[in-house]
Amino acid sequence: MTVPLDIVIDRAHGGRWTSLRTTAGREWLWRREAPERDNVSPGDTFVDAGGLEECIPTVRGAPDHGDAWSRPWTRAGVADILHCDRFTLARTVRATTDGAVADYVLTADAGFRFVWAAHALLDLSDGADLHIRDGARTRLFPEAAPLLDRAWPTGAPWVEGGWPTPCGLRLDRFGPDDGTAVGAVVDASHCCVHDQDDRLALALEADGQPSSIALWRNLGGFPAQHPYRSTGVEPMLGRVFDLAEAGPDDAARVPASGEVRWRLTLTTNCRCA
Repeated sequence: MTVPLDIVIDRAHGGRWTSLRTTAGREWLWRREAPERDNVSPGDTFVDAGGLEECIPTVRGAPDHGDAWSRPWTRAGVADILHCDRFTLARTVRATTDGAVADYVLTADAGFRFVWAAHALLDLSDGADLHIRDGARTRLFPEAAPLLDRAWPTGAPWVEGGWPTPCGLRLDRFGPDDGTAVGAVVDASHCCVHDQDDRLALALEADGQPSSIALWRNLGGFPAQHPYRSTGVEPMLGRVFDLAEAGPDDAARVPASGEVRWRLTLTTNCRCA
């Protein structure tokens, strides 16, 4: 069944998507009260208000969650525009019969490397699960070490296994709060979230660039002080959260043309099993 999506965007506060709601009333984006978000400056520690954040040129590392979330975006015709010191990002979002499409154009000097994530924190029940092709290569990061079926290799920035149970850690089910928080990056370009009778599919197209699906499964394990539940399903350009840890093939790179283009598609018509 196809169900349209209504989108609300806060351009003044980082271009954040604050609502992704079906016409039947299902809100997909989780949000939390964070009034301090209204007064942030570039370089500040990330203030998590939920929704869908544009994280670029990194997610973890510096600047925390990237440059976009702490800067106002402007409107130029049908596009939202972000100007940063080393790049300009244009985003055009349009509704479709069964969801939405967002087209991106990043302009920067040739050779500029970056990670981008559609940092979508979803409002999911304990019974929700995530469908990605079986066996997809999955990177786990050090916060997962106590949950694995093996010892963490000394000094390793990540370990790899196959979806949905890399290194013995089952990740396709969100489940109830258990005090854990795990990030993973899966070598896939599309996925589908199932939550009771509702479906949300996310797909990324980016010719010549590394693409993946990042997962943030925080079941009351983060932050250490006053933890809360937040579950992120995040189409990504790149294969690491922190640009500083990216190997030669782990980040997007601007070609000689000076432009990188990609498309994010969200639909409620999920055809996975």
